[in-house]
Amino acid sequence: MWWQYVLVFLGALLFDIVPFPFPPAFTIMMFIQIIFGLNVWAVIIIGVAGSVLGRYILLLYAPLLANKYLKESKNNDIQFFGAKMRDNKWKGQAIVLAYSLLPLPTTPLFLWAGISKLKPIYIIPAFIIGKFTSDTIALHLGKYASENIESLIENIFSWQSIASLVLSIVFLFCLFFIDWRNLIQTKKLVINYKIWK
Repeated sequence: MWWQYVLVFLGALLFDIVPFPFPPAFTIMMFIQIIFGLNVWAVIIIGVAGSVLGRYILLLYAPLLANKYLKESKNNDIQFFGAKMRDNKWKGQAIVLAYSLLPLPTTPLFLWAGISKLKPIYIIPAFIIGKFTSDTIALHLGKYASENIESLIENIFSWQSIASLVLSIVFLFCLFFIDWRNLIQTKKLVINYKIWK
């Protein structure tokens, strides 16, 4: 039965290592837990560990993607935004914690942190707390919902699931196309679509 827990770890890792919006990792954790009837607490601990490793790896390779695909001016803009977070560490930690508590993909958050070259210590601890808390709630709700698996399958493409994906895409749009330096320094919203090399 141990191999199912390996699937939980690998599923969470793969869902959180990709640099584009994917469903939150708790969805694959919940799916595997329901299918195999696994211990919820073990799934939470193992799944969160997989998510944290996936997001850590994303932090490490995001700058390489940015250097390859984004213009230098966009990279500098995102790094300027990250420097503001480094200036106020506690406020940044609070933002990461609040965002991680929501059942939304954290891909935009980690892409921004990676491109900003933030040290993992600025983002990972708050992410662990938020991720553990939100995944615990989600998986316990999922265990309860597993008694009604038919309705769960019918709601895979629910408005909440679609709204989560759309919101994640909006966050990515904001990350890449808003001129953050201009917004922070002059309080003017400027959209720049010419970010690609």
